[in-house]
Amino acid sequence: MTPHDEARLLGEARRGGTRAFAFLVEAHQQSVRGFLRRLVGNHADADDLAQEAFVTAWRRLRRFEGRARFGVWVCGIGYRLARDQRRARGRAMARDAAWLDAHGPAEAEHAGEALSDARTLLAMLPEDQRAAVALCLGCGFSHADAAEALGMPLGTVKSHVQRGRARLQALVGEVDADA
Repeated sequence: MTPHDEARLLGEARRGGTRAFAFLVEAHQQSVRGFLRRLVGNHADADDLAQEAFVTAWRRLRRFEGRARFGVWVCGIGYRLARDQRRARGRAMARDAAWLDAHGPAEAEHAGEALSDARTLLAMLPEDQRAAVALCLGCGFSHADAAEALGMPLGTVKSHVQRGRARLQALVGEVDADA
């Protein structure tokens, strides 16, 4: 989709054109879903987050200033939704752990997945690094577009991508050494 086409569709969508917005969703849904799948590591959760991100984008469309491309903006919305979801789950897990400590022994955790699984490797990165790596390396976003989507300074995104790539390479090396 050309920038001109996107601007035209955005204008129509801002005036209530649901069909124009549907074209925007169709044009950007794969990249948004791909980013969120890399970020959260669970396809079902990522798809739900992507859907929620597009619904949120529809509701906030009048506030979209056009400083970034539409897809970059929606990825930013998805990133913030995923971060909020992770925090909520963390609080719930803390409550559950406190209850288990108070009411009986916690069961041993199972290691389960192989370390070589890409989702597992990505999950080992800190969230901000994982988001930058997923956008820049996984979705092909420029560092500038990723910075806009994540609400981070450009230099921070570049550092996250570099450190994330180095960490993933080190983890892959550890897997190869164990095999």
